[in-house]
Amino acid sequence: MEAEAINNQPETKLHFLDYWRIIRIRKMVILTVFLLVVITTTAVTYVLPKTYMSSVRIDVQKDVSDMELFNGNRGGQNYDPFFVLTQFERLQSTAVIYPVINELGLKEKWAQRYGSPVPLLETEAYGVLTKRLDLRQVRNTSLIEIRVFSEMPAEAKEIAQKIAEVYRDNRLNSKRNMSVGGIKMLEEKLESQEKKVREKQQAVETIRKATGITVVSPEGASMTQNLSTETLRHLDALRNTAHLEFIEKDTKLAALKRIPRNEIKEVIMTVFPDELLATLLQKQTLTVQELTAKSKDLGAQHPEVIRVNSLLEKITTQVADRVDGILRGKDADLAAARARDDELTRAVEEAKVKDRESAEKMRTYLNAVREVEHLERMRDTLKLKIQQEDIEMAMPRTSMVEITDPAEIPAKASRPNIPLNIALGVIVGMIMGVGLAFFIEYLDTSVKTIDDVEQALQTSVLGVIPQNVGSLLDEGVDSPHAEAYRVLRTNLMFARKDPKANSLIVVSSGVGEGKTTTVLNLAVIFAHNGHKVLLVDMDLRRPSLHKRLNVSNSIGVTNVLLKQCSIEEAVQTTSIPNLHFLPSGRLQSSSLGILNSPQMREFIDEMKRRYDFVFFDSPPIMGVSDASILVSQMDLAMLVVQFRKYPQAMSVRAKQTIEKVGGNLMGAVLNNINIAQDSYYYYYSGYQYTSENQPEAPVVAKRATKGALAEKPAAELNQKY
Repeated sequence: MEAEAINNQPETKLHFLDYWRIIRIRKMVILTVFLLVVITTTAVTYVLPKTYMSSVRIDVQKDVSDMELFNGNRGGQNYDPFFVLTQFERLQSTAVIYPVINELGLKEKWAQRYGSPVPLLETEAYGVLTKRLDLRQVRNTSLIEIRVFSEMPAEAKEIAQKIAEVYRDNRLNSKRNMSVGGIKMLEEKLESQEKKVREKQQAVETIRKATGITVVSPEGASMTQNLSTETLRHLDALRNTAHLEFIEKDTKLAALKRIPRNEIKEVIMTVFPDELLATLLQKQTLTVQELTAKSKDLGAQHPEVIRVNSLLEKITTQVADRVDGILRGKDADLAAARARDDELTRAVEEAKVKDRESAEKMRTYLNAVREVEHLERMRDTLKLKIQQEDIEMAMPRTSMVEITDPAEIPAKASRPNIPLNIALGVIVGMIMGVGLAFFIEYLDTSVKTIDDVEQALQTSVLGVIPQNVGSLLDEGVDSPHAEAYRVLRTNLMFARKDPKANSLIVVSSGVGEGKTTTVLNLAVIFAHNGHKVLLVDMDLRRPSLHKRLNVSNSIGVTNVLLKQCSIEEAVQTTSIPNLHFLPSGRLQSSSLGILNSPQMREFIDEMKRRYDFVFFDSPPIMGVSDASILVSQMDLAMLVVQFRKYPQAMSVRAKQTIEKVGGNLMGAVLNNINIAQDSYYYYYSGYQYTSENQPEAPVVAKRATKGALAEKPAAELNQKY
């Protein structure tokens, strides 16, 4: 449950000032790492041997001639990143590097330079040279920069220039060898193709004589064959059109015949428009309207109504006759379409028979002719290709590799780059320093801000106490540090809900968090404001308040609880009239459980009745059970948390312990803040009186108080009664 409570704390977003606060707090770590990296980088930079760099630029193009020829290949020289990357690998290949090593005698030179008694092997020299070689491409161009590094400027220039020249010669020789080999292979292929053409031509002539076909040329025979096929296609298209027309007419007529006779006249005009039928239907409609109107006005037996009714019957008969006539006409039209479809079908079948007969007669001959034509086209293509390759091989190819910027002897060393190395050292040192500072801050789980306390403990911070605060009995109530305790007193009074709650215990999660100093100075502030205050040292195992007040601890709380003396005998006065002190007394082995006794409860009630406020100092709540017992018997409890000392989990568990025993936790006090280092807390305790309001009052008060205590260190602390 405790771990769950800790993990369920709400997350907060860090502000820029929070990062700046971490940098300020960890500035020594950052500065140390920064200086270490910069000094190391600078030292190593100046120790490294000097290296010189010479470069040569070459323009590499695809394998084309200088002049555009048959295929227009000059137009294919657009930028190709894959081609340039391929040339990178060729520049570093053994076909280029080995000739450079041998022509410049690098095996012997480097063996002598590195102290080897025998020349280096080619593989060893290759490894050394490739490590000194740096190839770079000029962005979005076909230019390649060849960089060579060496301890000797002349050697760097010589190697760079030689690599470019060997690569250029290697490309030209490779292309020439490929062209010679390709032409030889094409000539062999052409001779074989000529032989196949002659053999196939003899076979075609043999087939023509055997079949008795008479043609002017093979092209003429092919044209005859194509005409027969085209006639068949034309007839088939006509047959398909006639068949579709027949199906359409048959479908429409069948649909009309399925409609009842009394309804067909409304539909037939849509399917088969007829002008006469349309006129009759219009007359019929007008006659019906006239009959309806006159029947309504004159009556059914009127002569005029009888005349109109007779006319309507006549028109109706004419409409029916016209509909029957249209249907009969469409039947005749359908029969004609069927006959035309059948006729075209027979014509197509006859054309197919003729086409098959012609195809059977011409197939063998035409196939042989087509094979001859194909072989002749292949032969002509080979002849043209050989002629093109002969001309291409004779053309100059200086544009394949062009040395645009020859190598030169470098004037100064390129490595190490002192300004760049130092700048990188500064940047890396700063990054490592800041990174280490934030990493240390991340590992530090202690309380660092007020937000940490409020989020972890889910309680308010009543006060922020600066670093190196002593006893206000020594410093005086006008000390700058006293203002922090006045703020604490004010917040505590406002946080107190019950005016009758006047017993307060100050606890902490661990040792050395400043609870004793806090409870002492808080009691001094309350007493200085006119309250009658009793300060009780309940840390029976390791009492320390009597040392702060320079009094004896021979008689105290334990003696009162064991009825060895009265309260009046144990309570002592201080230099502040309203502040009384009750030491812890000697802890006897038989009195370990005295804090959880009825006598302790009666004692607390009696002290609350006698004093306005009773302040109790206690041992750490995580160490022994004494603090838990005391918290359960007090009206109020206050937790002291020291800045950047213990993990937040200890403070959380201390708060949970207070709540488990029924203690009333008013809030927390963030103690031992370094105001000079962390300006975040300046506004919590840095506001003081100015010289216009109270010139040097704190100093005077401090000195006066110290003098008074120095004169009578113990005489002022007498028994009250």
